[in-house]
Amino acid sequence: MISKPIYKRILLKLSGEALAGNLGYGIDPKVIADIAEEIKGVVNLGVEVALVIGGGNIFRGLSAASGGMDRASADYMGMLATVMNSLAMQDALETIGVITRVQSAIDMQAVAEPYIRRKAVRHLEKGRVVIFGAGTGNPYFTTDTAASLRAMEIHADVILKATKVDGVYSADPAKDKNAVKIESLTYLDVLQKKLQVMDATAISLCMDNGLPIVVFDLTRSGNIQKVVLGEKIGTTVTGGL
Repeated sequence: MISKPIYKRILLKLSGEALAGNLGYGIDPKVIADIAEEIKGVVNLGVEVALVIGGGNIFRGLSAASGGMDRASADYMGMLATVMNSLAMQDALETIGVITRVQSAIDMQAVAEPYIRRKAVRHLEKGRVVIFGAGTGNPYFTTDTAASLRAMEIHADVILKATKVDGVYSADPAKDKNAVKIESLTYLDVLQKKLQVMDATAISLCMDNGLPIVVFDLTRSGNIQKVVLGEKIGTTVTGGL
């Protein structure tokens, strides 16, 4: 049994939908409190934790753009939704005693610090959780890409991509009973087979910089800690041999 973390610094990527739970929209207080407890457990192991949270539970820019809204305007609205989620997660974490900072790529100093890479790293070194809001600050980039970019900038050891399934499958397991779970993939596998791990820009960033990605099931209690301790759960995406 491995008792020590195999990662020193992680970036946890959460979808906005994860915060909605079974509500389908908005933020489920029970769900966000449970996630906060999981993160606290990892912090208590001495792991430095950064987060990027999507905004799809409040507003999805791409969907709005497909409905006729200007894509840039829609994406900026989506970025604001991610800040709302970040503030909610900050509150949930600080309620249980985890010191947390939100840094926004869009300047809004009344509610969040501006994103400053060196300051973010300093927070992490002091044991604070850092939540990166507002994506990259630019339209046309997803929060997956923001997660890859921030992970690179803070020199994270891994991206933990939290989902509702226990890894990557050969097909949608909800639709195909013959779908097979894939335990390890290369970046090229993901790009060539168009697997729904992260978008192509995010995967390419990780591939260029050799940053591993672990896709795992967030809905199972204790899974974040299991990944950090090196247990073989979910799907690992690396450069291969």
